[in-house]
Amino acid sequence: MKQKLILIGNGMAGVRTLEELLKLTPDAYEITVFGAEPHPNYNRMMLSPVLAGEKTVDDIILNSREWYAEHGITLHTGDPVVSIDRAARKVVTQTGLELDYDRLLLATGSNPFIIPVPGHDKNGVLGFRDIADVDTMLAASKDYKKAVVIGGGLLGLEAANGLMKNGMDVTVVHLMDILMERQLDAPAANLLKASLEERGMKFLMEAQTAEILGDGRVQGVKFADGSSVGADLVVMAVGIRPSIELAQQAGIHCERGIVVNDTMQTYDPRVYAVGECVQHRGSCYGLVAPLFEQAKVAANHLAQLGIARYEGSVTSTKLKVTGIDLFSAGEFNQEDGDEVLVLQDPGAGVYKKLVLRDNVIKGAVMYGDTLDGTWYFQLLRDGTDISGFRGSILFGQHDLGDAGHGDATRIAALGDDAEICGCNGVCKGEIVDAIVKKGLFTLEDVRSHTKASSSCGSCTGLVESILASTVGEGYDATPNKKPMCGCTEHSHDEVIRGIRENELKDMDAVRNFFEWKNADGCASCRPALNYYLLAQWPGEYLDDAQSRFINERAHGNIQKDGTYSVVPRMFGGLCTPHDLRAIADVAEKFDVPEMKVTGGQRIDLFGIKKEDLPAMWADLSEAGFVSGHAYGKAMRTVKTCAGKTWCRFGTQNSTGLGVKLEELTWGSWMPHKFKLAVSGCPRNCAEATIKDFGVVCVDSGYELHIGGNGGIKVRVTDLMCKVASEEEVLEYCGAFIQKYREEAHYLERTAPWVERVGFDYVKQAIVDDESQRKALYDRFKFGQQFAQIDPWKARAEGEAAHEFRNIEISAA
Repeated sequence: MKQKLILIGNGMAGVRTLEELLKLTPDAYEITVFGAEPHPNYNRMMLSPVLAGEKTVDDIILNSREWYAEHGITLHTGDPVVSIDRAARKVVTQTGLELDYDRLLLATGSNPFIIPVPGHDKNGVLGFRDIADVDTMLAASKDYKKAVVIGGGLLGLEAANGLMKNGMDVTVVHLMDILMERQLDAPAANLLKASLEERGMKFLMEAQTAEILGDGRVQGVKFADGSSVGADLVVMAVGIRPSIELAQQAGIHCERGIVVNDTMQTYDPRVYAVGECVQHRGSCYGLVAPLFEQAKVAANHLAQLGIARYEGSVTSTKLKVTGIDLFSAGEFNQEDGDEVLVLQDPGAGVYKKLVLRDNVIKGAVMYGDTLDGTWYFQLLRDGTDISGFRGSILFGQHDLGDAGHGDATRIAALGDDAEICGCNGVCKGEIVDAIVKKGLFTLEDVRSHTKASSSCGSCTGLVESILASTVGEGYDATPNKKPMCGCTEHSHDEVIRGIRENELKDMDAVRNFFEWKNADGCASCRPALNYYLLAQWPGEYLDDAQSRFINERAHGNIQKDGTYSVVPRMFGGLCTPHDLRAIADVAEKFDVPEMKVTGGQRIDLFGIKKEDLPAMWADLSEAGFVSGHAYGKAMRTVKTCAGKTWCRFGTQNSTGLGVKLEELTWGSWMPHKFKLAVSGCPRNCAEATIKDFGVVCVDSGYELHIGGNGGIKVRVTDLMCKVASEEEVLEYCGAFIQKYREEAHYLERTAPWVERVGFDYVKQAIVDDESQRKALYDRFKFGQQFAQIDPWKARAEGEAAHEFRNIEISAA
């Protein structure tokens, strides 16, 4: 007969233990599970997105009731165990149900710590621990407006963000002088605080709660210094305490938690324990990765294999607030004998700090750019000596000589034990094993078989890279299914198609049609919607300048010192003595500190004050120049070589063709910057094969290349076709641009766009389908009627003058 195994606690740690046990020995036990909540096992780490409205309760269910039934597991929800008789080896539930066991697994989790100040038991005061708490907060947000979250740690900030997303005025009260002091140092915490304040979150730092005010229901919070703040809802997120009362009543040895050995066994050899209720080697863990490591060990011993040991965990942390990237791992506070490496770019909101001891990473903090967090964490856990690449480690793994291969090679270099999905404790080796053995080809396949990327989604890029490196060309990334941003569940492709098919011609119409969660949109979707509407309805949609980045509003590239650079357009790189004199006159008149020739064969003038831009543009406009759009998501330049006019190797007039291409395409707004080039022969001096659209002249005509780019990840173009005349070059170029303009995602270069939709798809539309090509070209030329209006001249004549006017502040 099967032995009887009872699991007390239907949470993530306990059920993961059952999953691991079923892998090892599916028929060894008759399993019964008791849970206090009315739900099957769900991902408690995803309560924050549920509160924020980004996920539903159904989205975070990890094991459906059908899963328990399929595996022969008896599930009792809403009926917690209230006593354990270890002598008789039986448990008794709240409803009086009694059940015998041969082995008992305790996974009772933890309880939120409620500060025992006067008034802590008032209506409207709660913790943030389960679905019931989320339901209470969501209900309160409909009837009340002011919320106070006590605790500026990981959970408190996620709760505050969720309440704010539901329209509440939220103040975070924190005892310490920096947020998330257990995971962040001061610089990273300050960046985080500034970002959250921009979203509308308020903070009271170094504030000690003394009393909860109100009659019956909370009305405010009073602090030790005598000050107070109004509140209709108070959420205490100041920590958790292991839930050990049941174990203590049964006489199982407990300290802060239920004490276990390295096999996850308690002092009673028939009783095991895992999760937040556990104390192992003096430590208790509240993050999911250690809990899943414990689950594997407990399952190994319940399966009577007896070869696994749990020796503690090094933990890493990510914040689940949409749009904020934060990573922390290990010991990040510097001690005597430690060295610190720091990369900081406050303007870009990027901060990286590595704490080293004897050239080994002992801690890492990252804000803004967390792509290499998994790599740093692996180096930390493995104790890797980094002295061989110490000088470049802050620039990331891609900087270790892997030019142009990016994520695929970076992820391939990770070890099998590198943690990929922190929410579900999934390592790279598990994902690769599932892909190979189960024949997985899509992200959804991997999610369903391993749970990797199925929760907060922050590891989706890593999982996709593992798929790509494991199955190669068979990989289906399905990026079109990703939501545009947190304001909507709809993808870029769905929004683009909806704008076209439903004739949505302004941003309000789009947001209303797709039921945007944020009526005004956000910094991610506003520029994208502005571009999509402009590309689809060039003759009807009025460009919204406030939905553009500062460079595009000011029509100049802002530099690190706050001044701007100005790049006049030189068609095909050609210029005359008159042009050079005009530029020299302007440079002297406005005291330009530096000028240089750009890689796009133009002249860049640096150090221009913003208020001087219209006057400088007026002089340049009078001399015949138009904007070079070096600042915009737009057509930039057409780079040319000398061609057959001067070069003895030239086969065609590449310079003249380049001028014609630039005259056709200048002023065109794009999803991203767009560069062209024309080389007069296959020697390719104009570097046409790393441009978005490149022409290589040959004796018999013109080779047309698409989808290339330089930069960090170099991509050589694909040869689309060969044509015989300059007129065909112009037509194919205009059609390709329009196809890209109408279908690419905002901020997507042509290289990833071509890779995403497939080269054959683009070629079929432009080369094989003549009617589609001509229709695209006609639409491009139509749009250019509205695009080729020089913004410099317009602003020199007074348009948008407020953008360039200094704010004058007079003394009272």
